[in-house]
Amino acid sequence: MKTYYNIILLLFCVALLTQSCSTKKDKLINRKFHALGTKYNVLYNGNIALERGIDGVNNEFTENFWELLPVERMNVSEDIFMPGQTKNADFERAEEKAIKAIQVHGMNFGGKEKNPQIDEAYLLLGQARYFDQRFVPAMAAFNNILNKYPTSDKINQVKIWREKTSMRLDNDAGAIEKLKRLLKEENIEGQDLADASAALAQAYINTKSKDSAIAQLAIAAENTKVKREKARYHFIKGQLYNEFGKKDSANIEFDAIIEMHRQVPRSFYINAHLEKSYNTNLSGEDDIEFQEYLTELEENRENRPFLDKIYYRIAEYHRNKISDSIAEVYYNKSLRKTTSDKYLRSLNYETLGNMYFDKNVYKTAGAYYDSTLTAMVINTKPYRIIKKKRENLDDVIYYEGIAQTNDSILKMVSLPKAEQLAIYTKFAEDQRQKALEEKEQQEKALKQQKSQPALSNNLDKRNPQFSQKNQGNPPGMSRDFQTNTSSKSNSSFYFYNSTTVAYGKSEFLKIWGDRKLQDNWRHLSDRANNTNTKTNDSITDTAVADTRFNPETYLASLPTEQTDLDSIAKERNFAYYQLGIIYKEKFKEFELSKTRFENLLDNKPEDRLVLPSKYNLYRVYIELGLNQKAEAMKMAIINDYPESRYAEILLNPQSELSKDENSPEAIYTKLYKQFTDEEYASVITEAEAQIKRLEGDAFVPKFEILKASARGRLFGFEAYKEGINYIALTYANTEEGKKAQEIITNAFPILEKKKFIADDDAKQFNVIFQFENNSGEDIEAFIKTLDEEVAKIEYFDLSTSKDVYDENTTFVVVHGLKSIGGAKGFAELLKTEEKDKKGRVVKPKITRPFFAISSPNYAIIQRHKNLNAYLELQ
Repeated sequence: MKTYYNIILLLFCVALLTQSCSTKKDKLINRKFHALGTKYNVLYNGNIALERGIDGVNNEFTENFWELLPVERMNVSEDIFMPGQTKNADFERAEEKAIKAIQVHGMNFGGKEKNPQIDEAYLLLGQARYFDQRFVPAMAAFNNILNKYPTSDKINQVKIWREKTSMRLDNDAGAIEKLKRLLKEENIEGQDLADASAALAQAYINTKSKDSAIAQLAIAAENTKVKREKARYHFIKGQLYNEFGKKDSANIEFDAIIEMHRQVPRSFYINAHLEKSYNTNLSGEDDIEFQEYLTELEENRENRPFLDKIYYRIAEYHRNKISDSIAEVYYNKSLRKTTSDKYLRSLNYETLGNMYFDKNVYKTAGAYYDSTLTAMVINTKPYRIIKKKRENLDDVIYYEGIAQTNDSILKMVSLPKAEQLAIYTKFAEDQRQKALEEKEQQEKALKQQKSQPALSNNLDKRNPQFSQKNQGNPPGMSRDFQTNTSSKSNSSFYFYNSTTVAYGKSEFLKIWGDRKLQDNWRHLSDRANNTNTKTNDSITDTAVADTRFNPETYLASLPTEQTDLDSIAKERNFAYYQLGIIYKEKFKEFELSKTRFENLLDNKPEDRLVLPSKYNLYRVYIELGLNQKAEAMKMAIINDYPESRYAEILLNPQSELSKDENSPEAIYTKLYKQFTDEEYASVITEAEAQIKRLEGDAFVPKFEILKASARGRLFGFEAYKEGINYIALTYANTEEGKKAQEIITNAFPILEKKKFIADDDAKQFNVIFQFENNSGEDIEAFIKTLDEEVAKIEYFDLSTSKDVYDENTTFVVVHGLKSIGGAKGFAELLKTEEKDKKGRVVKPKITRPFFAISSPNYAIIQRHKNLNAYLELQ
């Protein structure tokens, strides 16, 4: 009987369950069943997936405390995904659960949803799409709730999420309007109020209304229940106050974060300390206390992940205190910390580069700028600024090297022989001591190397467990893997120690000599040669050592001929001139420029450098406010060089001659127009005159380039090559000199080819009529007649030109023919007789000799002036 009742009860429950599973019946049991299933099964799992996905987004996001933080912690990717694709599997699962809740558990009767959980399903759907950065579908989900479920208890949250999505779609103005209306019309409090205020603050920041954002961030920080968010809102407020110059208000916000200490992420805590330290105005009494404060940050073990920034802050402190040596130590300590903060690395490298630049150690500064570029985003404005500065530094390094080396040589030569000998004796002795120290270190390292195997054996004997432990391998790890993954830096392996390797190489050469890399290298038949080699090497080594440590060697290397000394002085003076220009024009380092120009004038430079140096020095004096010196230099230029263009500029500064016909710019423009008009002889003559007139001026290389190009057009490739090579050598560190070097490297290998190509390989052909310049023939009249005849040809797109070949020859060219036969046929057609409308025979207007040539071959004869070679092949 009991079993019978149990069966009936079971059947009743199954029937009840079956009835309640239906979404087609609007009954209490059906509504409750689906509401519970939606909430505690589908949406529960969906929300877990959403939270897991949000955690993943937060972990992927790296806070950039160097810039204003975003209110919401999320990176927006520019990647484009096709419909159905997703960026994150967790958000995809959350979306699937939301859709399942809507499709499987939705109970819509008469346009009204009976399952109270469906609005939350749509909210989950919108949030999953939002964090997956599919903002348009997310907006559709949020709008669906607002349209279908206006009485939902989640309606305020939905409105906030919709406006956050709207901001992601760049509709900040609309979001501000609707969020302000929401906060005004609805009684929002708690976390909803914090979220709405934070979203509104971000919208204000996006629209550059940062003062309005501060008030909203204050409301958000006060009402949020999440400590991480509270810290973020306070930090952003502090950053905004700093932008407005309100350091005290900013420090209040940073103090609020510091007071939360371990309740917030450590990154916010440390950066709040650092930002506050930058806002601290130090007096003499507070200085020691501030140093202790920074030291405490440095020594706190919990701050180890942030030592890179702490070291940088300490370095900045010491640099501001003019303690550059201590600052450099801490900048380097910051760099040695492993960090993913590329911006901080670029700051460290750039600052060190600037420090060495200020100390005139340009080579080291250039190396630091190179490292700075590797840590910066390519093609950004800061990157381009550093890149340009680094390129300009190449010129400084080059000319400073020349100036320092030549100054040193000339100074040494000017000393009495006894002083020279004393200086080189000390230098040679220093070299000897250095060599002995290096040898001692090598021998010591070798002894240590030899003693390590014995030490290892003794340890194994005294500690069998240690020996057995090291003989075995961890489970799953092969012996090969264990060997390969051992650290080289900690290994006693001979070839991992550069000192012992160098010593070993030296010892090998002493014993065996310079042996060939071959089998049986120790063969007895080579022994005699080896002995000789060894002996010779020993003698050579001794000779080298004696030469190296002998002061007479250095004395003998000093130049003694006056012509050599004059050449060194001339090169040094030109380097000083270039340095003065570079510091003045490219770096605005007027003190350095002043020093170089003054040193140049003190060294009695060649005449071509004196006047431009004095004028540039006059400009530098003006920039430095040295008015008396500027006036004296001005009068010296006017009195000593009254006919110069610099005197004209000083006497009539309003015209500045940079805009009149006598300025280099105006003359160059005029010459370039003549060049395009093929007046090559005139261009060469005038360019040479301007090069002499403007000696030492920065505009000279431009005239040199124009002159070389004109010579190339008139005299051929060899003349052009000679001119370009001269520019590349003489003006190596100017823009024109670098361009000339590029032409030598990239263009010359192509331009120097003289071999004519086959007509079958060409697509364009020309007909050439040749004229001698001194024949008195009217070339312009011929071109006019030719143009009339060419106009009659409608089946080709033909054109004519007048091209200079050389000093004595001019070509009239018909362009646009498609084959060599067609070119010849066209020219013959011009020479045939025609009949007029009355049937009378008319003699041809064009009867001159011609030759046909392909366009590539025409370029070759113009480039190499080898017309005769081409005609001989026809």
